[in-house]
Amino acid sequence: MKSGQKQRVGNHELEVTQMGLGGTGFGNLYQSMSDQNAIDTLGATQSAGIEYLDTAPLYGFGVSETRLGIALSNYDRNDFVISTKVGYTLVEKTSAEPHNAPFVDIPNLDAIFDFTADAAKRSIDESLERLQTDHVEIILIHDPDEGATLWDPGSDPFAVSHFDEVMNNVYPVLDDLRNQGVIKAVGLGMNQWQMLAEFAKAGDFDCFLLAGRYTLLEQEPLESFLPLCLERDVRIIVGGPYNSGILATGAIEGAKYNYGDAPEDVLERVRGIESICDRHNVPLQAAALQFPFGHPAIATIIPGARSVEEIQTNVSYFEHHIPADFWSELKHESLLGETVPVPA
Repeated sequence: MKSGQKQRVGNHELEVTQMGLGGTGFGNLYQSMSDQNAIDTLGATQSAGIEYLDTAPLYGFGVSETRLGIALSNYDRNDFVISTKVGYTLVEKTSAEPHNAPFVDIPNLDAIFDFTADAAKRSIDESLERLQTDHVEIILIHDPDEGATLWDPGSDPFAVSHFDEVMNNVYPVLDDLRNQGVIKAVGLGMNQWQMLAEFAKAGDFDCFLLAGRYTLLEQEPLESFLPLCLERDVRIIVGGPYNSGILATGAIEGAKYNYGDAPEDVLERVRGIESICDRHNVPLQAAALQFPFGHPAIATIIPGARSVEEIQTNVSYFEHHIPADFWSELKHESLLGETVPVPA
């Protein structure tokens, strides 16, 4: 596989590279990074042929977009495809309570949900200002379930739903901008697939950012959701290909799975995958990054990176040759289902 190879997104001519850059690291996820480090990281991204950049107002409460804007000012904006998001509005923080968000060194702001038409328009304008650009290619509607399944993927995916507000208020705004040519693609970004399936049936969407739900460890969307996406000509941006950690670190003590400590059954499964990786000289990370591309609905993956070294490492894993026998043995050992599609 090649990180710079391009795939079409949705119904339009827009293409994204098979590997993109997730923007949470630029928002100081778990640790700070400098503006110069962001500039250097973006340079390494460009050198690797990676042209797709994803960010959001929520990431660092504006820090990710601001830092990406600073970095972009050192390069040709037209060399990149950018997606950002609407749904969270940044407001002054009035409470003395510390943030529960996993970002550090962030402004004294809060992020509140607002799925009104005016909020969507205002959010786009503010994002453009932070990004120091006059356009973005893709707008995604962010967490219309208020992230209800983020910490517990097994919880009711419809326990909190802004579905009607999105379709009545936000979607018409974005659809109009797309029709005018102001943006090129419209989608949603969530940590679950069930509500995305309902959106796919209700509107004309180009892409969905699905975080953590179609990975080497999880293929639940395979039966009904991904076929629906192909039917509706919706392409998938895979976020969280490492399931928030364990597919990058392996089954070590304290390994993270879906933002919590990995349970023993997941640790045992990853140990089994690691054994097969060792036999075939395949890094676990390479298998994790390449696996989603067995399915034709997948357009791109967006692992985060906060340094030149991390970009280079991700590219190395993505382009590592994986023999067909590796995937066959995963199926033989029941670590993948027999009908799960794998990369050719």
